[in-house]
Amino acid sequence: MSLTSPWTYLGSASFAEIAGRNGATVNIKPCKFGPIFEQTGGLPLPKRSPQRRAYRMMELKRWREVLGIPINLEPKHFPCDDVAATRLVIAAKLQGKNAHRLSLELGRAVWEREETLADPTAISLAAQRAGLDAAELRAGAPSDAELDGLHEKFTQEALTAGVFGAPSYVLPSGEIFWGQDRLDLLERALKTLA
Repeated sequence: MSLTSPWTYLGSASFAEIAGRNGATVNIKPCKFGPIFEQTGGLPLPKRSPQRRAYRMMELKRWREVLGIPINLEPKHFPCDDVAATRLVIAAKLQGKNAHRLSLELGRAVWEREETLADPTAISLAAQRAGLDAAELRAGAPSDAELDGLHEKFTQEALTAGVFGAPSYVLPSGEIFWGQDRLDLLERALKTLA
C-alpha cells in the first residue's frame, strides 16, 4: 500500500468494512511504488501522458461522487515526503495496533485535510484520529534504519507477489486484486474462503 495514493485512500474505509464483515486479518505492508513502477512498467504521475492524467482526474471526480468521500483532487501537499508517516505505520503494525486505521487517517490528512505527511504535527493528529499515540508508537518501535529495512522488505515482497500498483490486496493464495474498484470482487473471493 501507498500512504499517498488517492486510490488507496478512497478504498480504505470500504476495505476495512469488508475485512471486518468477512473476519479477514489485514496484514498491511507499506511499499515504495517508485521501484515497483520501475520494475513493472508503471510511470509516476508526472511522466504519464496528458490523456492519462486527464482521465485520472475524471475518475477521481467520479469515485468521489460515488463513494461520497470528500477528496481534494489536487491537494497542496501531493506528492509529499511520507517517510516518517510510513515508519509510524510499520511501528503500529509491529506493535499489533490498527495500522490500517492509521494509514486511512494519514491518507485523510493529505487528501481531505490539506496537510503534509512531512509535518510531525499532522502525523500526530492523524494518529490521534486513529486512536493511537504517535509518541508512544515511536518509543516502542525499532530504529529508523530497521523500520526502513522493513519498508524495503515489504517492497520486495510486493514485487515477488506480482504487485504493480496501489492499492493491491493480496490473498494468502497469492491472488491479487488491484484497485479500490475491485473491492466487490475481493469480498466475493473472501466469502469463498470462509
